[in-house]
Amino acid sequence: MSRYTKSSYRVSRRLGFSTLETGEELSRKPYAPGLHGSKKAKKLSNYGIQLQEKQKVRFMYGLNEKQFRKTFDEAGKMKGVHGENLFKLLESRLDNLVYRIGFSTTRKGARQLVNHGHITVNGKKVDIPSYRCKPGDVIAIKESDRELAVVKASLEAISRRVDFISYDASKMEATYVRYPERTELNGEINDSLIVEYYNR
Repeated sequence: MSRYTKSSYRVSRRLGFSTLETGEELSRKPYAPGLHGSKKAKKLSNYGIQLQEKQKVRFMYGLNEKQFRKTFDEAGKMKGVHGENLFKLLESRLDNLVYRIGFSTTRKGARQLVNHGHITVNGKKVDIPSYRCKPGDVIAIKESDRELAVVKASLEAISRRVDFISYDASKMEATYVRYPERTELNGEINDSLIVEYYNR
């Protein structure tokens, strides 16, 4: 299954969940797209609820089904709670951390910055969005690209960063301090439903 490249607003409205984590997709039209989207939603089965929860996270982080399932399976081999481990792995992706730092206002934009070679990890250029960072890694904008207008605009727009990232504005670099706690991430997601979906 290929990555979803169409309107993120449309998929957010279909799921009734802000995949951009800003809520702006649902502010004007908080109902499903289409001719009958504003009518009362059909009641979902248990399977439908589990599937929807999985889709919320998959679209939020911008993964295709194969990537998401692989990450889920890796999380199951780690010590601890399966659902929490899944979020730790997803949050450790380079494209996600570029977004969390504030170099881009969206994960899609962050993925593009990585793909185009604008990002370094520990001083070395990395152009793989799925690259998994470890606590202690230093993520920065490549020195020759620090004047990029899109990056500057994004940094100016950010109001607050997550606590598991430390940012040095003078160097335009950030340190991935630690893995995030589940309570620091999106509370609208029930990760136990995702585990149930794949273990059914």
